[in-house]
Amino acid sequence: MALNIEDYALISDCHTAALVGRDGSIDWLCLPRYDSASMFGALLGDPNHGRWQLAPTDAAATAGRSYRGNTFILTTIWTTPTGEVEVTDFMPHGNGRADVVRRVRGITGAVEMAQDLRIRFGYASIVPWVRQLSPSESVGESVGESAGETHEHHHTPPQVHGLIAVAGPDAIVVRGPALHASDHRHLSTFTVCAGETIDIQLAWYPSHQPTPTAIDVDAALRDTAAWWEGWAHSCTHAGPLREQVVRSMLVLRALTHEETGGIVAAATTSLPEQAGGTRNWDYRYVWLRDASLTLEVLLSHGYAEEAEEWRAWLLRAIAGDPHDVQIMYGLSGERYLPERTLTSLPGHRGASPVRVGNGAVDQFQSDVIGEVMVALHSARLAGVTETKFSWPLQRALMKFLEDNWRRPDQGIWEVRGPARHFTHSRVMVWAAFDRAVRGITEFGLPGPLERWSALRDEVRRDIDENGFNAALNSFTQYYGSTEADAALLVLAQVGFCEPTDPRMLATVATIESTLLHHGVLLRYHTGPPEQSVHTLDGLPPGEHPFLACSFWLVEQYARSGRAADADALMTRLLGFVNDVGLISEEYDVSGRHQMGNTPQALSHLALVRAADAIAAAATATATATATATATAAAAAAQK
Repeated sequence: MALNIEDYALISDCHTAALVGRDGSIDWLCLPRYDSASMFGALLGDPNHGRWQLAPTDAAATAGRSYRGNTFILTTIWTTPTGEVEVTDFMPHGNGRADVVRRVRGITGAVEMAQDLRIRFGYASIVPWVRQLSPSESVGESVGESAGETHEHHHTPPQVHGLIAVAGPDAIVVRGPALHASDHRHLSTFTVCAGETIDIQLAWYPSHQPTPTAIDVDAALRDTAAWWEGWAHSCTHAGPLREQVVRSMLVLRALTHEETGGIVAAATTSLPEQAGGTRNWDYRYVWLRDASLTLEVLLSHGYAEEAEEWRAWLLRAIAGDPHDVQIMYGLSGERYLPERTLTSLPGHRGASPVRVGNGAVDQFQSDVIGEVMVALHSARLAGVTETKFSWPLQRALMKFLEDNWRRPDQGIWEVRGPARHFTHSRVMVWAAFDRAVRGITEFGLPGPLERWSALRDEVRRDIDENGFNAALNSFTQYYGSTEADAALLVLAQVGFCEPTDPRMLATVATIESTLLHHGVLLRYHTGPPEQSVHTLDGLPPGEHPFLACSFWLVEQYARSGRAADADALMTRLLGFVNDVGLISEEYDVSGRHQMGNTPQALSHLALVRAADAIAAAATATATATATATATAAAAAAQK
């Protein structure tokens, strides 16, 4: 059975990622890209659906893990009755390959280690053909004793062996201690003594290509660490939560495909939003909304180069007739992402179905153009200049919005029920026209200023008349509704109203009174799990608090003068982060488990925004206090 979601750590090469469990098992790995079929799929089943475990044979072994500094190099210290070993898991960055390296280093005594390798290509639908490597193919420099070190036991490290596994277009080569076949899996045991270092390498390659050679692990480790540390060093956040902010920024970078610039929403598919439930979706694609919000966060923390790369991805992805714009794309801008159910994977702890692709690709969600326009305006403010192509494309998007803004849509939560006039969506339409107008007035870009200004004002009147319920004294989820929606917290974020606007404060009070669940926010009401009817979103009822929404509430608190509430909620939310700084989509407060796909870009970027808001509020308070003190001192001196 798969571990709890929070028990996994991420390693990444900015093309894909592996999830490594506390038990030393890699239970999720798709090569060579995030959206490739899984090779290790135990996360959505059991070990026979693919895994690679490396751990001591002694059942009494205990482990502690952490990332090496500001990197995605995972270090696990195993302590056993006979000694200690360190296992370093990482994916080399920048070598143009798809590698996973597992380095075992003896610290004290002697520890017997075991490998359990079960290769299952094609989402666990294919058991590959495997052969042992010849001696000449196996030899590499990555296995052996570290020069100049002594060890407590005389022991000869195992020779380098290896195997090749092939199935259809996929092949891998594994080099390290000898593995032997046993019932469609490959096993090995070896002993590591103090001072010894044993490396195990896995490399994916297209099966029609030559087998790749072994890499220099020392050089790969050094270069990978330097790259991650260098990237993290550029983060400009200076608040008290810098450590958490930097880790979240690193997650956003890891989820950004290095070659294409596409930003996936999460590293996984079909991790359930509720244990045993059916709200299981594939998040390994690029949502315009999530990617745009990520872009804003990157820009606000000094990462203009990544912003330019994402804008280039965007322009390629949505190029063409604006009527064909989708809410999401593949990593390279692929448009065909049909949703289908897999029969080869039973789901995380039986939560089915397991889905690949996403049916929301065909939905109309008018808010996404607003998110795109807000992000591109932020890019202009950060000094990213328009190209001959970029502004005309934005004008084309605005022409599409002119013709379609009155249409009901599926909204930010991608409801699979009837389309509605969602208030959040309509506010993002307003934001789109607002940023288009500001592109003309603030940057001198060409465009129909009067028409866009008039439409911006018309959309605002429409929202004021239909999206705000005077009797309830609150903005509502959709026109004619009496329900709240956590997405309404975004109204202040995009400037539709101030955080201290009386209508916003009243809406916050409604959200608090109706959507707070054990102190954290639900997105909207879905009803209790035992309810038999489907809800607003067209799905069976029941889900857990959505973490991004609670971080939005922290931001609202901080920006509206409720500093103590912001700090208290932020502290609570940070308690949901796992031991290596990762968070998923939702949180089961009663069961104390993360739920949904992980790590979730939207959760991490909302964490960053919340931390920024807390830091800004603290700075404003300190400045106001200093100014008041100085004014009082000056007044006293004049007396």
